[in-house]
Amino acid sequence: MTNIAIITGGSRGLGKNMVQHVAKGGTDVIFTYQSRDAEAQALVAELQASGRRAAALPLDVSRADTSDHFVAQVQGVLTGWGAEHFQFLVNNAGIGIHASFEQTTPEQMDLLYAIHVKGPFFLTQKLLPLMSDGGRILNVSTGLTRFALPGYAAYASMKGAVETLTMYLALELGARRISVNVLAPGAIETDFGGGMVRDNGQVNAAIASHTALGRVGLPDDIGGVVAALLSPGTGWIHAQRIEASGGQNL
Repeated sequence: MTNIAIITGGSRGLGKNMVQHVAKGGTDVIFTYQSRDAEAQALVAELQASGRRAAALPLDVSRADTSDHFVAQVQGVLTGWGAEHFQFLVNNAGIGIHASFEQTTPEQMDLLYAIHVKGPFFLTQKLLPLMSDGGRILNVSTGLTRFALPGYAAYASMKGAVETLTMYLALELGARRISVNVLAPGAIETDFGGGMVRDNGQVNAAIASHTALGRVGLPDDIGGVVAALLSPGTGWIHAQRIEASGGQNL
């Protein structure tokens, strides 16, 4: 039986790279996107051309009230593929807001909470009946929960909540042998946060100078880790925070 993964925010950036690496490892993928339908369908076509089954479903993770509709869509895809359950869930979808502590607004805080905490909390809850016992859940956090940079107080606080949630999921879902971990990427060259790390040479060089391996991370550095954490040999890793940052800010 071929494993099936659900990856949120999978049409672009790190999520797209995760989808590609997981599919390359032999897993069929259902991924979500918010608005860029053409990009999502192009990725579906790419995966199908490589021999994998793939489906792109629209989802606004900030809207917890749409979880039931999304789960019904997932059920439809699984039925179409002749499957009753999926095996892996990667809660990746997110946004970055850069604002000093003094300038952060309640609206920004509410949006970050809805996307990074409340959304994944209830989406995971709703998807659990469709998940196989012995499956994997991987939540995505950030290196900014270990080290601090100005302007990320609200964002990092939300990711701190994700790391705490991961511990509780690991405890409560252990009876079903579902392993739950959290992946904390360091600075990566993507369009996240307006592409600042990728496109601003000064910022890129500054981060590289504080990274033990001497460079900023690339999407492949994270997609490969996700695929490894979903592979058969890593099932005994449970309730752990795995940082993939090249040794940033040691």
